[in-house]
Formats: sequence, structure tokens, C-alpha cells
Amino acid sequence: MGDGNNSHSMWGHLPLLVRANSKESVEYILQALWRTRRTGLDAADRQIFRDILQLPNDSDLDPLLVCLRVLIRRCVYENVNKDEIQKLFPSEVLPELQRLLTLLLQKFQKEWREDISKDQVILPRLKAMTWNMANQNAEETDPVAVINLKLHSDAKPNLGERDVKFQLAKDTMEMMLKSMYCIRDQLSDPGETPQRQVFQNSNVV
Repeated sequence: MGDGNNSHSMWGHLPLLVRANSKESVEYILQALWRTRRTGLDAADRQIFRDILQLPNDSDLDPLLVCLRVLIRRCVYENVNKDEIQKLFPSEVLPELQRLLTLLLQKFQKEWREDISKDQVILPRLKAMTWNMANQNAEETDPVAVINLKLHSDAKPNLGERDVKFQLAKDTMEMMLKSMYCIRDQLSDPGETPQRQVFQNSNVV
């Protein structure tokens, strides 16, 4: 990892952390980077970071943050063994920085890995869809389609299957069916029941 000019340039910004006056300050930076992993830092966070590291502007701050985010991602997403985190650093990184960052990454690794497991949203699988079309009363001129979806959640198997029912005006029926076929293709497992069997037109009037 230490080979090449780009790699050297990235790791070369880590010594800026020495400007922090305490381990807790570096810990705060790492936690804030994790907290903003999807949104990015706001202006207030950046100002706090500049104050902690005694930096006048973002020109040195941004490369350091990129380096720290790379470390965090490798530590959390690459399933690095807790005892092997220190191997993420090339030899050019100062030993005291390696020790400090290794200690903090080890401290948060379990918590952060739990966070990413919560981030992974498992969509329910569409097991079947049926519909009925009929006038609800004699005064209605347009039939109403009653759509019934049968969904199965792999994330919460104890809930089993769940039925979702809603009504749809006839003039939007065709557009809705096209959308549902598309959703079925996206949500259903490969090799699952063919489309004409999954979607059943029940008692169409």
C-alpha cells in the first residue's frame, strides 16, 4: 500500500493528526467521519476539525479526511481482523500514529460493523398479485380495480407473509400493471415462479 506517489501523498497527510491536543480529539474526528459517511461533513463539522487540528483552511484538511475515510472503510467493510488493523498502514506512517489509530479503530470496529448491518435494507419479495375489477355501485361509470399484493419479508421471517390491498381507477390500471411487472422483476428471486403464474387475474369483470 505504500508504493507509488499517490499512495505516499495520501498517507503523508496523517501526521496532521499530531496537531490534535488529545486522543479524545482524534476519536471525535473518527466518530464524526463515520456519522457523516453518507451525507458528508457540514460547515460546522469542518470548523471543529480545523480548530482541533489548528488548520487555517480546508486545503490540508480534505486530503487528511480522505485518508481517514479510506482507513475506516477498510477497517469496517473489508472484514479486517481486529488484531490485523495495524497492517492497514504502510511503514511510512509514524509508529505513534499507527498505534493511536489502530487503538481507536479497534475500539469502534464492532459498533460500526453493526451499523452497516442495519444499513442494509432487505426489500420484501413479491410472492403474488391478484386483482378484481367490478363496479362498486350502480352509479359508478368506471370500474375500480382492487389490487392485492402478497409480500414476504426475509428480514423479518417471523412476520411471515403480509397482504397489502388497495384500489385503483380503471384509467390507470394498465399503467399500474406495467409498473407492477417491473417491480416483480426487481424484487423476485431469480428462477422464481414465471410472471404469468405470479400475476393472476382473479375474476375480472
